Amino acid sequence: MEYTEVSFSIEPFEEYIADVLASELGEIGFDSFVPTVEGLDAYILSKDFSELNLKNLLDEFPIEASIDYKVTQIESKNWNEEWEKHYFEPIIIGNECVIHSSFHKNIPKLKYDIVIDPKMAFGTGHHETTSLVIGQLLKMDLAGKKVLDMGCGTAVLAILAAMRGAKDLVAIDIDTWCTENSVENIAVNKIEGIEVLLGGAELLDGMHFDIILANINRNILLADIDKYSACLSGGGELYMSGFYVEDIPLIEAEANLNGLKLIEYSEKNNWAVVKTVKE
Repeated sequence: MEYTEVSFSIEPFEEYIADVLASELGEIGFDSFVPTVEGLDAYILSKDFSELNLKNLLDEFPIEASIDYKVTQIESKNWNEEWEKHYFEPIIIGNECVIHSSFHKNIPKLKYDIVIDPKMAFGTGHHETTSLVIGQLLKMDLAGKKVLDMGCGTAVLAILAAMRGAKDLVAIDIDTWCTENSVENIAVNKIEGIEVLLGGAELLDGMHFDIILANINRNILLADIDKYSACLSGGGELYMSGFYVEDIPLIEAEANLNGLKLIEYSEKNNWAVVKTVKE
């Protein structure tokens, strides 16, 4: 089958913009994505490609950014080979957790072995924010806790939380690609007790959790902290990532307005994760 490759360059480049772009492209038929230094390479069956649809998507793109693209006709690719060649290598976090794809060989034997076969560049553990939250998960007492993975991507966080004893987990994402991939990854890891839902913070009404993990982006977090707080009982914990260290005062101020106290934060390459507790 013939494929069309569209190479996107994003200015200014931010990984979350590439993630949103991939999500939007998935809605118009693109089915495989490979991250690049400047943006994203996206692939679609040539018979399904419409440059008019692409231009309309970019005209209505919800984030202010300059996005250029180049269209190339190519032969069908082996996407596992593309991931292995260009991006996804096994990652070890905290000497306890290894995240790898099903096509990787010679994986080190660690306490937590997670298989992730991503359809897009979401939640493989390579991005600083994902590894920061995983670092927090490895320190938590999760036995019997009810956990929400908000903006779940590949569900890697929910999967690790389940491996560490959490019960009655919920994983939510606004992207159909992500929820479908989450279900696949949960099954591959033979995990039970994770409910995967398609949608946003509007789904949280009436839900209650001991711990919420929200690895999204700053603006969505600021808009939804009130909804996260409403889902936590006294002493419940909200962990947030997806923003820079300099954004912490904004996050803390909104958290304080909603009864959440900042306890600590960690950083990696200027990305941050914060731990807040419901007072």
